[in-house]
Amino acid sequence: MARRLTDAERANLGTTIPGWAPALDRDALRREFKFADFSEAWGFMTRVALAAEKWDHHPDWSNVWNTVHIELSTHDVGGLSDNDVRLAQAIDKILG
Repeated sequence: MARRLTDAERANLGTTIPGWAPALDRDALRREFKFADFSEAWGFMTRVALAAEKWDHHPDWSNVWNTVHIELSTHDVGGLSDNDVRLAQAIDKILG
């Protein structure tokens, strides 16, 4: 089961998952990814989808041509959880 992040964990997110930022309108993390073209962006999304299935934790995301927007939050806990951090780390690892 997902565990909501503590204040200390939230304070360390910049170190734990650099590049991810808090959402302004809800308790979530956001990141934008830019690629050379649509095909590269779609390939990235496919790899993220496989990781999300493995973790059984799915992002809110969108894609416009070469740009992918990802937002992570855990509905079961009503905000950021350890699952969001793990998925963000997995996504960062996919980027290499």
